[in-house]
Amino acid sequence: MGDHTVTVTDNNNHQSSVIQIYPLGSYYFGSKDPIFFRDETVADRVQRMKSNFDARGLRTCVQAVMLVELFNHPHILLLQVRNTFFKLPGGRLRPDESDIDGLQRKLSRMLSVNEDETDHWEVGDCLGMWWRSDFETLLYPYLPPNRKVPKECMKLYLVKLPVSRKFIVPKNLKLLAVPLCQVHENHKTYGPVIPGVPQLLSKFSLNINH
Repeated sequence: MGDHTVTVTDNNNHQSSVIQIYPLGSYYFGSKDPIFFRDETVADRVQRMKSNFDARGLRTCVQAVMLVELFNHPHILLLQVRNTFFKLPGGRLRPDESDIDGLQRKLSRMLSVNEDETDHWEVGDCLGMWWRSDFETLLYPYLPPNRKVPKECMKLYLVKLPVSRKFIVPKNLKLLAVPLCQVHENHKTYGPVIPGVPQLLSKFSLNINH
């Protein structure tokens, strides 16, 4: 097996962590029954968030950053919902659920045959956190100092993929491999969070295996 490594070192001459990336063709993609999504307006969503906040407090979401190789370039796996917008795989935590348990549960629900098998997702570093300071506002990679009670926290985790695996995707979703160079600072297409992922990955060395 050949590979291509871009090595990055920090100011202390220590080699950064390495992410092993494997070809998209080494993964199998299948489909399963659709999953339910609420068909709601923006106003409906805001009202639901307000009700959930009153009942449970801060909403915490966890999302996965997973990389594959295509055309000798790193690609990120994104879900396309209703052919209209893109999101990272993941979702909201249950009360008292840990970040890792919740992310493994969400990935199995969205991308596995057996939703009960959650331990085969290797959740690594937390890459970053975004905050929603009010119900109507966008997510920001910092908490504004004048907002003492945020409404939502979104955490991005690196999920390291094995050499091969099966992705079983609900029929009403598309799992797409998108070049990192395409999402970089492309807020118009990918929203406030996804375009920042390439910068978050800059501290790692990407080892592309062929």
